[in-house]
Amino acid sequence: MTAYLWTKTAHLVFVIAWMASVFYLPRILVNIAEVGDVPAVRERLVLMGRRLYRFGHIMFGIALLFGLALWLHFGIGGGWMHAKLTLVLLMLVYFTVCGRWLKGVDKGRALPSAKAMRWINELPLFALIAVVYLVLAKPF
Repeated sequence: MTAYLWTKTAHLVFVIAWMASVFYLPRILVNIAEVGDVPAVRERLVLMGRRLYRFGHIMFGIALLFGLALWLHFGIGGGWMHAKLTLVLLMLVYFTVCGRWLKGVDKGRALPSAKAMRWINELPLFALIAVVYLVLAKPF
């Protein structure tokens, strides 16, 4: 039981770290969209975004390893797990799209408007709420 609790604790800690980057990277993109053509500020935000994107992928990878250990070694699963993993995959795609937008900004491409970016910024919250519900309630 102790190994299970330590593995689950590590998984949750790294998921929280990844979710922080999932929430903050789009916010950096909102700020880039709002800053306009102020090169020093724009460069700083892009640098912050690149570092956060790299950090987020590392945190996701570690969370995935601990999640796989829970799934394979301790046999946790069911229909709710498939739904959860689908939502996690969608959040990973979302995070990757944000990273591509950031790389595009670095190459001089335009972002969607600041208003659109603010709406896009809210999407992972709904996915997280659904994931937490699925994990706690295990409805199917």
